[in-house]
Formats: sequence, C-alpha cells, structure tokens
Amino acid sequence: MDRTPVIVGIGLSEYPVAPDLDGVQHHVLAARRAIEDAGIDKSEIDGYVNAGGGGGMMVDDVVTMAEYLRINHRYIDGTMTGGSSFEFHVQHLAAAIRDGACDTALVTYGSDQLSRMGRRLGTGGFTRAGARVSGPIQYEAAYGNSLVGSYAMYATRHMHEFGTTSEQLAEIAVGVREYAMLNPKAMYRDPMTVDDVLSSRMIADPLHKLDCCAITDGGGAFIMTTAERAKDLPKPPVYVLGAAGAQTHWNISQQVDFTTSAGAQAGPEALGRAGLTHDDVDMLMFYDSFTITCLILLESLGFVKQGEGGPFVSEGNLKRGGKLPLNTDGGGLSSCHPGMRGIFLIIEAARQLRGEAGDAQVPDCKVALAAGSGGWLSCIGVAVLGNEHP
Repeated sequence: MDRTPVIVGIGLSEYPVAPDLDGVQHHVLAARRAIEDAGIDKSEIDGYVNAGGGGGMMVDDVVTMAEYLRINHRYIDGTMTGGSSFEFHVQHLAAAIRDGACDTALVTYGSDQLSRMGRRLGTGGFTRAGARVSGPIQYEAAYGNSLVGSYAMYATRHMHEFGTTSEQLAEIAVGVREYAMLNPKAMYRDPMTVDDVLSSRMIADPLHKLDCCAITDGGGAFIMTTAERAKDLPKPPVYVLGAAGAQTHWNISQQVDFTTSAGAQAGPEALGRAGLTHDDVDMLMFYDSFTITCLILLESLGFVKQGEGGPFVSEGNLKRGGKLPLNTDGGGLSSCHPGMRGIFLIIEAARQLRGEAGDAQVPDCKVALAAGSGGWLSCIGVAVLGNEHP
C-alpha cells in the first residue's frame, strides 16, 4: 500500500468579512467544503488537527471542535505555533499517515476577527487595552511595544545592515496586490503603486499602512490521506514532498538576530527531505503579515543571499510572470488575514498545483513552497508540495 501523504481536499469559508458567521462556523463551513472537494464521507476521517483561532475563549480548541464536528479520531493534534501552525500540521500529519497512526485527516481553522472587533474579548487578546498581561510578555508590555513595532525593528535593522529601502519593501505589497486584483473575494483590489505604499500613513517607522496585512474574517480546511486512497478520489493529489519547522525565540525581546529567521534551518531541511533545490520551486506562498516578513523569509530560506532580497524584489521576481511568483491569492497584505494565515498558504499552493487558479495560475506549476511564520518571525514552518509522485 502506498502511504505517501497527499492533500486531496481543500476548502475556504467566507472572507474577507462574514458577519453572520462566528469562528466555529468558519471551521465548519471550511471543513464541509473540503470534504465535498475531496469526494469522501466524513466517517472516513480518523485524524483531526487544528490550532484554535476563533476568539481566544477555548470555543474552537482541537478537542471541542472534534466533538462539534463529530470526528471519531484515533489521531489528534492541537499544535499551536501561531501563523505557522498549519505548516507544522502538514509535517506532523505526513509522519502520522506514513506510520499508519491515521489514514485520513482533517485540518481546520476559522476566525471572525474582523466582525468581532469592538465586541468584548476574552483574555486571549493581550495586546488590547484592559486585557490581563501574564507570562514573559509582561516584561515587554510595560515599554509599549506593539506587534507592528516588533516587525518595524526587523525592517530597521535590515535597512541598517544591508541598505534595504522602503521602496523595495513596497514592491512586495505591489506584487501581491496584482494577484489580489484577480481574486474577486480579496479585501483590497484597487491598483496600487510603490508611491501609494510610501504615501500611506506611517504605522511604525519604517512600516507604512500598506506594508501591513489586512484584518479580516475567514477560515480554511484541508484533508490529507494516502496516495493509495487518492487513486479513487476525483481531484488530483498534491504530494507532501518535504516539511520541517524551527524556532529561534518566541517573545521579541529574546530574538538575537533581527535580519534572519528560523527559516534558515527549516527551509533547507524541508527541501532536503523533498530531494529538491531552490531552483526546483515554481512559486512561493509566504506568510505576509508585513512586507518585511516576506523579505526575511526569502533570504533566510535561502532563495537569495542575505542582504540581496531588496534588489531581487525590485527586479520583479516575486510578481506575476516573475521568477518566483508570490502569494497568488492576494496574500495577507491584500486578500485575507483573519489572525493566523498559515492554512491559506497550504490551500492556495494546492490550488496552484491542481491547476485551478484561473487567471492567477502559475504556468506549469509543479512544486510550491509554503512558509508560515508564527509569533514575531519566531517559529517558522515550511512545507514543500508537488503534483508529481516523489
């Protein structure tokens, strides 16, 4: 029996805003659509994975959602590494499927972050006024640093070390917007230039408003099984060729080098497990919480040498028609970012590898690399996916 792990079903809930859905309902809608896409019966699912996400009140943790969905599992995983959780899930499930710990697994995520704004939050929202701050972050909170301020420190240091410019970062946002213009569901679809980015309001120097991701609702799900089972299913399988993860820190005060990330370990390891090189990758799905996130991932994963990311971006290599098209669904910068976006990277990569991306389709796409970032470029998960059996 061929137990090579494959993705056979993908599904999205509704985004960028769905005021009629709460976080749990995003999980459910995405799951239902992924099951339908896979062409399986829910009773076949014997593995369930999620990382929560619907409101910080333990209403969609992995065991509660398994109960709600009535998943009779023999494998369960609630690994939570922030936005990179789902790339870690791919890694874990690939091993579980190969080992026979489960045969068919469902991964879900859902969040009503945008619709929930202004409502009463649980204690999970530590960055918001009035919320209780505990743990190591209490030693940072007193100094007033914000999430965007943490990423601004990466941008500032990178500029200092390598001469990276705001114009180069803006090129990332412009390239991702070009793809968002092809996505009828994307939150922002108006044409955008580098000057538009630079003239947008400064949020945390040197990051402007348009260097920052959208805030949306949304959810996603995917189903993994064996290559053997996939033979009888309607959609072409997407093979998990390699996956890896690594962490350098969690709290931003513990980061040692603001010019790199744990992708320097996870990227080469994932490609090595796949038996591939950087030149074999046809498109990228990077976590784009901010433009600097993409630049740090590009370099630390080894697609360009450290300090050469800015010029590489300026040459148009990440844009539509470029050498390494980036975030073909419009990314978190322009399409959707409901809190933890890592699952959308996997889903869009699978869509590209199945040739279902419409006007955004990357020609002859055979290998896609998804790199999720959790925390403050803290915990990086990488999945290398392909449409040919390894």
